Amino acid sequence: MDFLHNLILLTTIHLLAAATPGPDFILISKQTLSYGKRAGYLTALGIALGLSIHILYSSLGLATLIAHSTTALMIIKVLGGSYLIYIGYNALKSNSSVIEPLEIKKDIKNSKHIVVGFLGNLFNPKAPIYFLALFTLVLSPNMPMWQLLFYGVWLMILQFIWFAFVVTFLTIPKINKKFQEFSHYIEKLLGGVLIILGIKIIFSKN
Repeated sequence: MDFLHNLILLTTIHLLAAATPGPDFILISKQTLSYGKRAGYLTALGIALGLSIHILYSSLGLATLIAHSTTALMIIKVLGGSYLIYIGYNALKSNSSVIEPLEIKKDIKNSKHIVVGFLGNLFNPKAPIYFLALFTLVLSPNMPMWQLLFYGVWLMILQFIWFAFVVTFLTIPKINKKFQEFSHYIEKLLGGVLIILGIKIIFSKN
C-alpha cells in the first residue's frame, strides 16, 4: 500500500512541478519552434535524462548537503544561469529565416538537442531544493534500491511525457503555422527570456 500511495503522491507532485513554467519549458518551446518536432522530442529526452543525475545524488543522501551548501548552490546557479544566457544569446544572434512547419534544420545533430536539454536540466539550481523536498516528503535513501530505481525511472518518464505533450501541442499544424509566421521574432523573444532567466538565476538570493 505504501508503494502505491507513494507512487500516486510522487506522480501528482512531479506533474505539477513539471507543468510549472520555468527554464525547461522556455527551452523546449525555443527548440521546438526553432528546429521542429524532432528537436523538441530530443530536447525533452535530454531533460528527462538530466533528472537521472539529480535522482542519483538524492538517493545517496547528497541533496541535503547541496541544498544547504551556499558554495554548491552558487556554483550551480552560475553554471545554470550562464548556460541559459549562452542559449539565449545564440537565439538572439541567429539570422535564420522562417522554416517550414514541422521541419528541422539538417545541420544540427540530433545528439546536440539531447545535450541542450540534459545540460539545461542538470544546471537548474532549483533541482537540488526540489529533490530535497521530494526525498523529505515521499522518498528516502533508506528505501530498497529497486523502489528508488523504479521511482526514479518513473519520474523521468513523467518528465518526458509532459514535455512531449508540449512539443506535440506546439507542432499541431494549425498552431505551428501561426507560430511559424512569426518564428524569427518568437525565437528572439524566447532568447531574450532565457537571458533574463539566466541573469535572474545568477543574482537570485535563494
